[in-house]
Amino acid sequence: MDKHLLTLWTSVPSGGIKHEDVAEILQLSTKQTVRYIQKWSSEGWLQYTSGRGRGNVSKLKWLKNVEAIFEEQVTKIIDEEPVELSSKYLIFDWSSDSKLRLMNKFRSKFGYVQTTNDKLVIPRRYPFLTIHPLEAADVNSASMVANVYNRLVTVDEQGIVLPELAHSWDITSTKVRIYLKKDIKFHDGSILTAEDVVLCLNKLRNYKQYQELWEPIQKIIVAAPLIIDLYYPSGCSYCLQLLGTMNASIYKENNGEVVGTGSFYIEDNNETKTTLVAFKEYFGERPLLDVVEFVQVPQDFDVVYRSSAQVESQSTFQVESDSGFGLVIMNSFRNSPIQHKEVRDYLHYIIAKNRHKISNVDSRKLPNHQGCLRESKINTLPMVKKPILSEPLVLKLTSYTENTSMWLKDILEEEGIPIITKWVSFKDTVSNNTENEEVDLFIHGEVFEMNQNFSFFYFLLNGYSKLAYILKKDIRLNSYIKEYLYTPFEKWTSLNLTVEEALIKESIMIPLYYSKRHIPFSADLMNINIKHFGYVDFSKLWVKPII
Repeated sequence: MDKHLLTLWTSVPSGGIKHEDVAEILQLSTKQTVRYIQKWSSEGWLQYTSGRGRGNVSKLKWLKNVEAIFEEQVTKIIDEEPVELSSKYLIFDWSSDSKLRLMNKFRSKFGYVQTTNDKLVIPRRYPFLTIHPLEAADVNSASMVANVYNRLVTVDEQGIVLPELAHSWDITSTKVRIYLKKDIKFHDGSILTAEDVVLCLNKLRNYKQYQELWEPIQKIIVAAPLIIDLYYPSGCSYCLQLLGTMNASIYKENNGEVVGTGSFYIEDNNETKTTLVAFKEYFGERPLLDVVEFVQVPQDFDVVYRSSAQVESQSTFQVESDSGFGLVIMNSFRNSPIQHKEVRDYLHYIIAKNRHKISNVDSRKLPNHQGCLRESKINTLPMVKKPILSEPLVLKLTSYTENTSMWLKDILEEEGIPIITKWVSFKDTVSNNTENEEVDLFIHGEVFEMNQNFSFFYFLLNGYSKLAYILKKDIRLNSYIKEYLYTPFEKWTSLNLTVEEALIKESIMIPLYYSKRHIPFSADLMNINIKHFGYVDFSKLWVKPII
């Protein structure tokens, strides 16, 4: 099936058309268009009589119903082939009626499938950027890491540290000793050792993006079999919390593959699908599902967690999931008008004045007049005098905030602020801070992983953070970071509020919205637990059988 042929069928009826218009519709060069038309003519799809001379009208006559033939072929592929092979055809330029029929047919392939294994097939709109704990800086990748790897400890929302790969620990002002559980297996069958943990943690603390976070930890060694020591001679009030971050997940690299100890292992991961299989030798409770398969779908496909291959009318219910918050971040260090506080304050004033309208752009977004923390106070801003700008400001656009960013552009331009935009891919937005440093302002979405107090600190300092570079450039703001080392963790709330207030007063970080997701689940999916970054914990999910 040729997607260009279908595009031509849905765009151009039989009759007259200019050759250059055909090339534009197909987004091909005129020479490529000639070759395609000759090919389709020889295959009997159409007759084409070229107009003589540039700009003259050519004549096209369709001999076959391209869409009807293609739709029949794709329907057969959906019936007979794995879903990852049929999904690519859904992005073709179908008419609305054909696309609806194919989408409904395709949708029936998702859900709970009970053959020899209990399998849940889930649509995904984007491939996972990474499955490596050190590189997982976006929520999709981090949710995958959560299902495949374990950490030494976990930290709950109240800040309580709980054992995972470790069973106990001793902590002093300069050292923590970790005791590992026995006979934990990696997915390759090897047994977890203290040497594995030390190697993994040393890679983490020397990794560029985490060096500053882990700077207080001066040494990590094997003290005895299944015992490791972490030394921080100058003090570190948050050592255990560091061990509970997603990036501190324990893994082993073997022949180019990364393996974990989690309840699922990765059987397949590519552009079309990602397959998780239950790890039968998992040290904890075995998952009740055998396989979870994520299959690539078009972006307009509805993501519903269905239990079985039934019609769309199957009853569902909504589970609310916290999708974090959105901020406008201004690069105060950049050599442009944005470095002047009076410019940032005026933008802050405009944003605050229009923030209540954000739900008109996206109904899932609620205006945030306070900040990142539950205890944040409502921010009020007096009227600010409009500054004179010597040049336009550069606003970053990226896929996941595009609509909101364009709204921001509009409200700023309405107030006389000239804006030019720079497109940055989602991948570069996540991992390439250089791209973020070359703009004046951008919208950033953040989801806290666990306990709010540590997550806010982590947001300020980890190397993937969009604020970390700005903080390094500001002497006063950077001085707050040192205070976390010696402030007891249970007193971090007041310190976090101080830092947040300073960032907002400097008009570097402007609260914009809270975000909620409502995830539809079919009614017979049981034990739905929203866990890491607002995603489902697949290790607990099961399907209530029909008897």
